[in-house]
Amino acid sequence: MKHSDPRSPVSFVANVGRLPQKGLPVVIETDVAQRAALAEEHELLSVEKYRADLLVAPWKRNGVKVTGRVEADITQACIVTLDPVEAHIDEEIEALFLPEASKLGRQGFEGGGEILLDADGPDSPETFSGDTIDVGALAEQFFGLAIDPYPRKQGASVEAKDEAGSAENEFQQKLRSLLGKT
Repeated sequence: MKHSDPRSPVSFVANVGRLPQKGLPVVIETDVAQRAALAEEHELLSVEKYRADLLVAPWKRNGVKVTGRVEADITQACIVTLDPVEAHIDEEIEALFLPEASKLGRQGFEGGGEILLDADGPDSPETFSGDTIDVGALAEQFFGLAIDPYPRKQGASVEAKDEAGSAENEFQQKLRSLLGKT
């Protein structure tokens, strides 16, 4: 993944200073330019569809909980043949945030308290400063994690043979058949 621009192509900054009790619904649907930027950022051939449905809600006293899902249709290059491979992403999003100034937020970074981590449980809360959180960038993080790092076209396999030699032999055989020689 490239990180030339720190701002996400699907950035959506939510004001969490005064959230409604039921939460703030956020829907992010991309245009052509945003999908092209996502494809470049994540080294994909293309992003045909991208949509994030989120709910930004109050959590505990001063925290924020972001839930929802990100869905996308993408095309990647097969790692064996470089042919296009289509994939559908449907990833659930759940994240907790605490203000940096909160007691729990300070304990995690200053060692003032003990944090118990459960490998199967939810992630520990992240901290934020000010009264905004970029929920679009959060959705993009979940999108990026859901992309198959080794996409393969159905039936494509890496053979144990010397690939350079076998490719050269195959090329020579095709050339001979085109020239009418056996």
